[in-house]
Amino acid sequence: MKRTGVAVVLSLSAISAVHAQSAGQLAINAGWMHLSPQDSSQPLTVSALGSSATVPGSGASVSDADTVALTATYFVTDHFAVETLLGVPPKLKLTGTGSLSPLGELGSARVWSPAILAQYHFGAPEARFRPYVGAGISYVWFKSISLNTPIATGKFLASPALGSALEGPTSASLSNSFAPIVNAGLTFNIDKHWSVGASVSYAWLSTRATLTTRSAVGTVTSSTKVKINPLVTFLSVGYRF
Repeated sequence: MKRTGVAVVLSLSAISAVHAQSAGQLAINAGWMHLSPQDSSQPLTVSALGSSATVPGSGASVSDADTVALTATYFVTDHFAVETLLGVPPKLKLTGTGSLSPLGELGSARVWSPAILAQYHFGAPEARFRPYVGAGISYVWFKSISLNTPIATGKFLASPALGSALEGPTSASLSNSFAPIVNAGLTFNIDKHWSVGASVSYAWLSTRATLTTRSAVGTVTSSTKVKINPLVTFLSVGYRF
């Protein structure tokens, strides 16, 4: 009986150990990420012919986006971990609102946003369910900026006073920025290697959009600040080394 009892205890210990997330382990997760911008924007300011004016009631909204992402999480201790995040750059679409709503979709851009976070994982290292919270920062920049016809041709600058004088070929730029992040999630450990996870994050992200139009009467600059502030959900499958 004593031998049987010892064998049962050792077996239970072995079963618990295979699920451990402990110091020195590296976990790689891959999965689906959804970005839901909690967006807002300032009115468009147009600078031309030596003066500036704000377009009343103008604004823009940012679309939701989906992408594939990859995280690498290193456990410094049984509870503290450092996570890095990379993903296939999702395409964000910008649509006019208010007085710009007749223009429809204004353009799109790919957003690059690698991030690093510090996390605290609750519970024992051998627990199957391990919730966690974290905070960190991302550096964000935009590539592959594309403008739809009303913007690319400068037609959005047509006015009763000046007609089409301010229209012309238009290019766009979006400013780079750092974005603070907070997140929370849950890991379910299937065995000593495999797990599934779910997390939600919020980032304070804004960018300044600048349109430069080469018109017949000179360069026209139009700009606005857009707050994207995405709420990000991530569902993934992980492998621990």
